[in-house]
Amino acid sequence: MLTASETPIITAIVLVFFGILAWGFYRARPFGKLGILAWLQSVVLMTPWLLFFGLFAAGIYINIVGVLFLLVGSTALYIFLGRKLRSAGQDAILRQRATERIAATPALETPENTVNAELKLEEPRIPEEELNAIKGIFGLDTFFATEAIAYQQGAIFKGNLRGEPEEVHKRLTASLEERLGDKYRLFLVENPDTKPVIIVLPSSNDPRPSTISQKIFAGILFIATIATCLEAAGLLLRFDFFENPSRFAEALPIAAGILTILLIHELGHWLLARHHQIRLSLPFFLPAVQIGSFGAITRFESLLPNRKVLFDIAIAGPAAGGIASLVTLIIGLLLSHQGSLFQLPNEFFQGSILVGSLARIILGSALQSSVVDIHPLVVIGWLGLVITAINLMPAGVLDGGRIVQAIYGRKTAGRVTVATLIVLGIASLANPLAMYWAIVILFLQRDLERPSLNEISEPDDARAALGLLALFLMIATLLPLTPALAGRLGIG
Repeated sequence: MLTASETPIITAIVLVFFGILAWGFYRARPFGKLGILAWLQSVVLMTPWLLFFGLFAAGIYINIVGVLFLLVGSTALYIFLGRKLRSAGQDAILRQRATERIAATPALETPENTVNAELKLEEPRIPEEELNAIKGIFGLDTFFATEAIAYQQGAIFKGNLRGEPEEVHKRLTASLEERLGDKYRLFLVENPDTKPVIIVLPSSNDPRPSTISQKIFAGILFIATIATCLEAAGLLLRFDFFENPSRFAEALPIAAGILTILLIHELGHWLLARHHQIRLSLPFFLPAVQIGSFGAITRFESLLPNRKVLFDIAIAGPAAGGIASLVTLIIGLLLSHQGSLFQLPNEFFQGSILVGSLARIILGSALQSSVVDIHPLVVIGWLGLVITAINLMPAGVLDGGRIVQAIYGRKTAGRVTVATLIVLGIASLANPLAMYWAIVILFLQRDLERPSLNEISEPDDARAALGLLALFLMIATLLPLTPALAGRLGIG
């Protein structure tokens, strides 16, 4: 049962949840069927977690089978609603396209009213011959261009999108390459009014490869990260490695474990980037004495074709590192026994909902002891999960920020970044580590990823569900158990 102090908190959480749902429904109604379907998708994703945490707060623990059932069920329903949403969206697009063509028919009867007749650049920055070649790629069945505006070294073309964004972008890009080779890049993006526009920029604006000095700096940071991993391992073993370097052999196994998880994380990014033929810079690791490293900053050295590729590369690292960390943690818990290397107070397992729940399932009543003996792999896996969770925070060009940008677009990603910084600022009142990470994001990683070539096409529902699951696991890793909830679970 809930205590008197917890009842108002749980009630407030429930009220906030239903308030969010009601606000979402109010915002969705003006968009008709499309809006309601999108709202239902959000309900489907939120409901399982409300059930889990609601029952959890009430002292009712759902086992792993129940959790998996909720995840699979909500994901399947989310995908089903997504298909309905796309089908309804296709119908709306076809109706809009038919209306536009009917409205445009009288204007097309005269020879002078061709597709590109009114396209004149203000302050032309593209040579006239090349501009005419670019104008020639547009058509009634792809993008009906109505206005051209000078932009940087290229141009913005306003008009009406006349087909599926992915197919239109593919056709326009192929046509542009046929006419002008590799000289220009074609971006299909939304303007501030959420209307599709075409931006054509010279390929000289493409991302540049890392310089020699940047590569050297990345190497220096990696060496520093090795040192901080050894120091973190030493602190866990109750000695300062920097003051006692002769104890290198003692710190090496744990430091190697942390480094292995870091490298697996980066390998995940690299493999998916290679699969999509995207160049990545060397990882710029962020050394941290507390946990060895906060992860790494990796820069795209190629333009991304679409948001699906952004999502795939962004989530590959946390997926690889997170799975490796989770497996390491579980193996460590299974190997833990009386007399294991580390003796930790049971309050230690209250620091994470995810880790505490897994420890309760595997270690059982052992967590009721004041001191719990655990295998070193538990510590390595836990640190790996923390590093993964930190990188999954939805801000800027962190993996989590890129995932949010891929699923919801740049506008939402920008707002979520601000919200994340505010939350970290508040959390820093209780944990100085949050302030450190907020500063890192603010100065190094707050900017969003540059737009992909096709910024309009969204990732499919399976990717969206996977991304939201990753963000949920991030919260479950970083969010601690309250003493009361830990007591109900038998931790402490």
